[in-house]
Parts: sequence; structure tokens; C-alpha cells
Amino acid sequence: MSQRTSITSLALAALVAVGVASVPAAHGQGSANASLSTPDVLVKTLSEDVLASIRKDPSLQTGDVSRLNALVDEKILPHVNFEKMTRLAVGRSWREATPEQRQALTREFRTLLVRTYAGAVSAAKDYQVQMRPFRAEPTETDVTVRTQAVPARGEPIQLDYRLEKTGGGWKIYDVNVLGIWLVENYRNTFAGEVSRGGIDGLIKSLAERNKALESKSS
Repeated sequence: MSQRTSITSLALAALVAVGVASVPAAHGQGSANASLSTPDVLVKTLSEDVLASIRKDPSLQTGDVSRLNALVDEKILPHVNFEKMTRLAVGRSWREATPEQRQALTREFRTLLVRTYAGAVSAAKDYQVQMRPFRAEPTETDVTVRTQAVPARGEPIQLDYRLEKTGGGWKIYDVNVLGIWLVENYRNTFAGEVSRGGIDGLIKSLAERNKALESKSS
């Protein structure tokens, strides 16, 4: 397993934790969630929560896709802007896509992220997350929170998050792993797929990759 895959799994796992950090509000305890109103505190809390969850859940450690999917369905979707992640990854071609194609792209991209890194989530348990200094004006609505993933042995690794402030609170829409932004990395691949087969070609390619990953994990 490559170092990049291991650390990207930590970033994906952190997305799972957004929902974990927000559970109190779902039970009518909004005040318990008040400290998560700033993006840096949110990232710190979710990172700590997800690492704890991985360490105590053997099914996540073994890369159980159904377990990870359940967590994504239950907790991630309200707190991570997957549509924006997909729109940015698809680029200019997104404007040409129909509503149905956009839904299909978002669904397949989300599935790809989960399946690609599910098998590497176990590596995340061996890391600690350290926050870097965060500075932002209270009026800012789009920020970057910088952290470091620190292994038991070795050098710290850059792991940053882009968040936007919406009516539903701060939402993650991109992650930077080892100096490469996830959205930009996929944009290069997606552009080639669209040039060869259009939007439908990209959807088909994503679906085929997901089926291949599913077969590999079964």
C-alpha cells in the first residue's frame, strides 16, 4: 500500500467523522455542538473522532465497504458537499450535463472515493492529526484548514481541507494529500474521459471502475 493511499484514506475517513462530530445536534443538543461553529475546531474534532472510531471498529479496519458506506450514508452526506466536489472535478463540462447526468456523476464519484480508499482505512489508525495555525476573518465563507498527519515513525505529512460556509454550516469540498488536491487530481483524469466519450462516457467509465473495485473486494 502506498503512502499516498494510506494518507488519502485518512482524509476520506475524516469526512466520515464530520457526521460523528455533529451527532449531539441531531438529538436536540445544539449547545453541545456550538464549539464546532468554526472550521478549524470542526476539523480538529472530526479528525479525533474518526481516528477513535477506526481504532474501535474492526470492520472498518478490515476495509468493510458496506460498513463504510453505511457511515457515509448516515453521517457524511449532510456535512460534505459531494456535489461541489464532483462539479469542480468535472470542470467546465459540468455546465453541459443534464440534472440526471449530474446526479449520476455525483453518485458514481462518491462511490469511487469510498471504494478506492476503503481498503486503506486501517492505516489511518496509526496516525495522529496535528493542527497548523489557522487565520481567517469572521466574514470569510471559503477557507483552508491546514493539518499534519503524524505517523508513529517518520515525518509529518501535509493534510489540508477546503471548506465553505453554507446555510447548513461549514462543509468540506476538497482535501489536499501530500501536496495534491483531490479535486484537481481527478479533474485531469475526468477531462480525458469527457473528451473521448462526453459526459455519458465519463459516467460509464466511473461505473465500470466501481464495478471493478467491487469485484476486487468481494
